[in-house]
Amino acid sequence: MLKLIRLEWRKNKIGKYIRGAVFMAAALGLFLFALAFFGIADDTDGTLDAAPGADMISSAIELFTSIAFLIYTSVMLASFIISSYKNKTMNIMFSYPVRRQKILASQMAAVWIFNFAALILTKLVIYLSIFAGAHFMPSSFAIDFDISSLSFYIQLILKSAVTVSMSFIALFAGMRMKSSKAAIVTSFILIFFTQAGIGDFTLSDNAAFPVILTVISFGFAILSICHAETRDLM
Repeated sequence: MLKLIRLEWRKNKIGKYIRGAVFMAAALGLFLFALAFFGIADDTDGTLDAAPGADMISSAIELFTSIAFLIYTSVMLASFIISSYKNKTMNIMFSYPVRRQKILASQMAAVWIFNFAALILTKLVIYLSIFAGAHFMPSSFAIDFDISSLSFYIQLILKSAVTVSMSFIALFAGMRMKSSKAAIVTSFILIFFTQAGIGDFTLSDNAAFPVILTVISFGFAILSICHAETRDLM
């Protein structure tokens, strides 16, 4: 399996995705640092212009990093899998003496592992930069995290896993509709569904929701590969 994952990274030229992830992390870091310390989220009277419950810096970090990496993961899955079906390079992969399910699983794992690691590193860099900046400048947002706490790292890992796993739902939609665009559009729909709120109610604050969503996401991942042996190529 590890050999197949490394093969997928080489075949899809993972270097360009690494550069894209680094650029995206830098852009997110600069934006969130400016959001916290340069007053771009403040009203003209100097008070924070944020909805109730969104005045914590961790909320902004989790929101923007989740949006960015959910879309990025969906784009990579579309490129690794759906595009391979459409341009017939999957024919070559399926000619290997390896079960189709294992090939598809390795492609999904290659994308998941890459984005999971990239999202964790991005969040760590942003949190550390905000933590360091708070020692020298006043923040518009409340600094509500403790980087010395074990629970901080546990939550960071769990939330990153949930975010990246959601892309499997987008992949399933893209494979069913035989369209990379459908996968990307589905990722936007998932963002609105998971991050939007009605009044004070939002699913992102529900403790059980991440667990349910992760189970659903891996359910869609299984559905995406379970009929690979009998399904015709796109």
